[in-house]
Amino acid sequence: MTNTGKPVKSRRIGLARVLSKLGYCSRARAFELIRADEVRVNGKVERNPERPTDPARDRVEVAHIAIRAARFLYYVVNKPRGLITTASDEKGRETIYSLLPPDSPWVAPVGRLDKASEGLLLLTNDSEWAAKITDPNSHLDKTYHVQVSTLPSEQMVEALSRGIRSDGELLLAKRVSILRAGGKNGWLEIVLEEGKNRQIRRMVAALQIEVLRLIRVAIGPLTLGELPKGGCRALTAEEKAELDDALRLVRGEH
Repeated sequence: MTNTGKPVKSRRIGLARVLSKLGYCSRARAFELIRADEVRVNGKVERNPERPTDPARDRVEVAHIAIRAARFLYYVVNKPRGLITTASDEKGRETIYSLLPPDSPWVAPVGRLDKASEGLLLLTNDSEWAAKITDPNSHLDKTYHVQVSTLPSEQMVEALSRGIRSDGELLLAKRVSILRAGGKNGWLEIVLEEGKNRQIRRMVAALQIEVLRLIRVAIGPLTLGELPKGGCRALTAEEKAELDDALRLVRGEH
């Protein structure tokens, strides 16, 4: 109770989610630690990943070390083709984590780019912020430059703009335009509000056309800019504020 007589609102959430929200590790890794008896709550080993926990009141320890909220980190990387967007790969393939500073704390990718795709990728340990960026209901624009295996035409643009049905799903683009055309192929700019699994590749394949390159160049107001391929840098405070403003705008928040 507060001194006004009103009850204090509980902020109890699942233990695995608490470790993720504090920026310590991914929720999947938290499940592993909890089931390996590595996590204590208020001095007692806790084996239930869903145990209701209040991060502000309960003492959470991993391997007898108290966990405090980590300083939130926000990285921008320019992912080259061939890297896997995951923390580890059972086949031993190189992952995006090879682009991060050597002693970087745990961060997770915000959304994904498949192995053959390139460009702008965010990584953070701020799981709530990442969820807002990737939430389909946020309608935050993602902009891609796509090289296709034929000369792009207005008919192709119209077909992609109308939407393509693939595997029972209607795949929609917010905007499609021709960037440039060469002798045998050309580039499209495709803007998505929500990205479904391999959406652009599936849309283009439905027109019997091959994607030669796919580069994400912007997420909302954040652009790839001059960041070199394979480069990594911290998101600036101004860029973070611009993304937050864009999220509030598209979500109708004030």
